[in-house]
Amino acid sequence: MAHRIEIALKRGIRDARGQGVVSTARGFLRLPVRSCETRDVYKLDVELSRKQFSEIRKAFTDPVIAVSSAGRHRTPARFDWLVEVGFKHGVTDNVGRTARVVVEDFIDRSLEDHEEVFTSIQYFLRGENLTSEQVTALARDALANPLIHTIEVFDPASWRQHPVDRSVPRAADVSPVEVTTYDLSGSDDTLMKISRDGILSLSLQEMHAIRDHYADPATVGRRERAGLPVEPTDVEIECIAQTWSEHCKHKIFAGLVQYADEEGNRKTIDSLFNTYIRGATFAIGEKIDWLVSVFTDNAGVIRFSERYNLVFKVETHNSPSALDPYGGAITGIVGCNRDPMGTGVGAELLYNTWGYCLGSPFYAGNLPAGLFHPRRIRDGVHLGVIDGGNQSGIPWARGFERFDERFIGKPLVFCGTVGRIPVSISGTPTELKEILPGDAVVMVGGRVGKDGIHGATFSSEELRTESPAQAVQIGDPITQRMMYEFLLEARDAGLYRTLTDNGAGGLSSSVGEMARIPGGAELDLALAPLKYKGLQPWEIFLSEAQERMSLAVPPDRVDELLALARRRGVEATTIGSFRSEPELVLRYGERMVGRLDMAFLHDGCPRMELDAKWVTPSIPPPTVPRAGARNRLLREVLSSLNVCSKEYKSRMYDSEVKGLSVLKPFVGVHRDIPGDASVLLAELDSRQGVVVSEGINPFFSDLDTYHMMAGVIDEAVRRIVSVGGRCDRIAGLDNFCWPDPVQ
Repeated sequence: MAHRIEIALKRGIRDARGQGVVSTARGFLRLPVRSCETRDVYKLDVELSRKQFSEIRKAFTDPVIAVSSAGRHRTPARFDWLVEVGFKHGVTDNVGRTARVVVEDFIDRSLEDHEEVFTSIQYFLRGENLTSEQVTALARDALANPLIHTIEVFDPASWRQHPVDRSVPRAADVSPVEVTTYDLSGSDDTLMKISRDGILSLSLQEMHAIRDHYADPATVGRRERAGLPVEPTDVEIECIAQTWSEHCKHKIFAGLVQYADEEGNRKTIDSLFNTYIRGATFAIGEKIDWLVSVFTDNAGVIRFSERYNLVFKVETHNSPSALDPYGGAITGIVGCNRDPMGTGVGAELLYNTWGYCLGSPFYAGNLPAGLFHPRRIRDGVHLGVIDGGNQSGIPWARGFERFDERFIGKPLVFCGTVGRIPVSISGTPTELKEILPGDAVVMVGGRVGKDGIHGATFSSEELRTESPAQAVQIGDPITQRMMYEFLLEARDAGLYRTLTDNGAGGLSSSVGEMARIPGGAELDLALAPLKYKGLQPWEIFLSEAQERMSLAVPPDRVDELLALARRRGVEATTIGSFRSEPELVLRYGERMVGRLDMAFLHDGCPRMELDAKWVTPSIPPPTVPRAGARNRLLREVLSSLNVCSKEYKSRMYDSEVKGLSVLKPFVGVHRDIPGDASVLLAELDSRQGVVVSEGINPFFSDLDTYHMMAGVIDEAVRRIVSVGGRCDRIAGLDNFCWPDPVQ
């Protein structure tokens, strides 16, 4: 039986959410909206008694500021349009998920698969001569994102629903479980069509490599003995594409570069990464003793004290934040939180960092089809990272914003997390990852859904109108927090050997990478817990989703681990085992759906070969302003987006939870001056601090990228020195973003 609860604010209570809609509609979209009243809606498709429903309704209603009704609440006395926004089927509804837990507590049982809790928001709008087209534009451009939301627009004069595009089908509409194969014997054009249409992001050379591997007689023989078709299955080719993506493989950095300088001198660079990043780091590492683990795990590890090592990771979520600013950004921060969690045997999270390169929020020009206005991107990105960090109970340490119109096409959204990990547990170094054949593969945390599919391959190509909606996810920091606390408890009890997060390729990323340690793995994809029925095996294997980790668990500790998970309200499921044979074997129940050679999967990707030439940019000399114009120019500089205060947005982040901050992000008598660097504790009972700073200057790249990099390193070091940091214990974590350099 379906139940509906509508919750409204009491008369006289300020509707801040509604006032924000009016401000956005009038100031941003130039729409004549006079007022907006909002309401929260809960839809409970659950068997409930009248008493149970009454108690649940009371629990959802704040008696101080709100009133609620079973069914429809009375409509406002005057309004011109009603917009109701909910989530599409299968998209993470964080409030709905929390409400589901409340319902289960009241009825003292777990909900069945067919029972659901949904939430939505109603917006009652008043305005002078508001048209259907204007209200629809407000809904699509400010209240919702058609990629992930359902949008319903009603005219109260007739209560007729006005159509709004719904571009993503319901998950329930998918076909029954089936496994398809790819015929790679066609022309080059056919191969590239397969790559393009499937969002595989594979080059022609890579498609040839896959075709040749499956045509090899040794491969054909192994597949025949395993009862598999000669052609690759969808599970296999999707896994290969994910593993070979630029996002995961960093093919540009690993490529072979034929470089010519401005004088015509040529040299071959065998991997920019190995030569200039890994090579330089290891050369320095020979002179110091506090680099613990670099370039081998989800995050870097350095020595901090006799008790703890520090763990740090920064990454970007650029493309997801362009498609859905809020969902992409919250995915970025909670996903980056999982990197320290998945380093070694798992780190404790201390503080977050963030930084954004965006278009001007005051941009008044035309935008290409499908792009959000930079203001919406900025507001959504900030809110996503704020919600991800604040709801996880993790403070922010540093943040920055840079603005330029060139970031309109693809914003840069940096998220970072600092953690700590004991130097050893039970005498074993914690940075080591150990997995033995026979260890169980246990998946913990969030369930598998359609969201997050093609996250790796989609992020490896340019944005286009066909970019997949299902690549966008919404992280659930509450569920992740519960999983995180469970994992720390399980870690200290020795209930698993190691773990990693389900990165941009879901189980294919986590298990595919972990299996290299013992040799291989075998999974039954039918055992994975799903958000809803109807997912194909390749979707189960590739779906990233959030708040999910994969563990290697000794066979004799599995029952104890699963029992602890039940006590802590965390879902944990055994879905396979690690093996010594160098193959990744994939089943769906009794059916074999994939069998991948580990050597080909991880080392079979053809190396990219690039030609590079340095051309000195031609920069016109600056004009020196006349003396009389200098005061005006000074005011323009002080008010420019890259100089003026960013305090308003920054204050929305919690910097004080955990009580670790010593020198805050804002300093001075009134705490309104951005600090050069932040100083924080890693241990509450210690006098040793951690200094966090940053350097960024994308505009310097117009002149010289080398000196840009040298300049931002110099800036970050000077910031550390200015607050008393030690020059002999500075570790830099660099992140590179650029337009596609392959023409």
